[in-house]
Amino acid sequence: MNIFSVIFMNFLGFDIFIFLAAVFNGFLFYMVKLTSDRLKAKMSHTVYVPHFEASRREADEQVSELREEEVLTLRSASDRAYSLFVNITGIFPLLGILGTVVSLLGLVSDMENVTGNFYAALTSTFWGLIFAIVFKFLDGLIAPQIEQNEKSVKLYLDSITNSTSEAAAEDGGNEE
Repeated sequence: MNIFSVIFMNFLGFDIFIFLAAVFNGFLFYMVKLTSDRLKAKMSHTVYVPHFEASRREADEQVSELREEEVLTLRSASDRAYSLFVNITGIFPLLGILGTVVSLLGLVSDMENVTGNFYAALTSTFWGLIFAIVFKFLDGLIAPQIEQNEKSVKLYLDSITNSTSEAAAEDGGNEE
C-alpha cells in the first residue's frame, strides 16, 4: 500500500470532520485578514510623525474624518474572528487524538480489521497535526497585524479622550 492511499484511507471516516473544521478555519482566516486589512486601512492615518505643520494638519483632518463607532465595530469584528480562528486552530491536535481513540476503540469490536483501524488512527493524528501546523503558521502571519491594529485603535481612542479633555478644559477656562 502506498503512502497516499494510507493517508486518504480514512477520509470518509473520522478525517472528514478534521477537513470540515479546516475549511471552516480557512474561512475564518480569510475573514480575519479581511477585517484586519480594513481596520488597518482606516487606522493608517493615526500613527504618524509630523515633520511640518502642513502634514500635521493633513493628518488631523484624516483622523477627524474617522468615526469612533465604525472603528470600534471593525475592531470588534476582527477580534471576534481572530479569537475564533485561534481557538479552532488549537483543537486540531485534539481532533487528531480523538480520531485516533475512536479508531482504536474500533479495534475492540472488530479484531478482523486491525490494519484498517490502525491506519485510520494514524491518519486522524496525521491530519490533526498537519492542519495545526498550517494554521499556526497562518496565525504567525496575521498576529502582528492584529497587534498593530490594536495599538492604532488604542492610540486613536486615547487621542479622542485627550482632545475631549482639552476641549472641556478650554471651555471651563473660557467661562470664567
